[in-house]
Amino acid sequence: MEVEKGKTAKYLKEKQGIPPQATEQLKQFTKTKKALLNALKEGDKTVPQLADKLNMPGDAVMFQLMSLLKYGFVETGEIDDMDEYFYYKIKSNGKNKS
Repeated sequence: MEVEKGKTAKYLKEKQGIPPQATEQLKQFTKTKKALLNALKEGDKTVPQLADKLNMPGDAVMFQLMSLLKYGFVETGEIDDMDEYFYYKIKSNGKNKS
């Protein structure tokens, strides 16, 4: 079977399918992304504040935030009074808001 140039992912998806574990991880990521963005709509928050609000471990919040930061959904703001944590906020340019 000949594969169209640039269509490798599509070909592999059709040939091998998507593992159920990958589908479940994507659902969880999307759910967490929405929860984080909704929490940040209330105002700027630090990682510990988000972890408390969402009842999640801080490292999981940090991982998700770094993904959202990388893809332009959030940005860093000021640093807290103790000089320990940055505040995170929804990116203000209006791009990529969910």
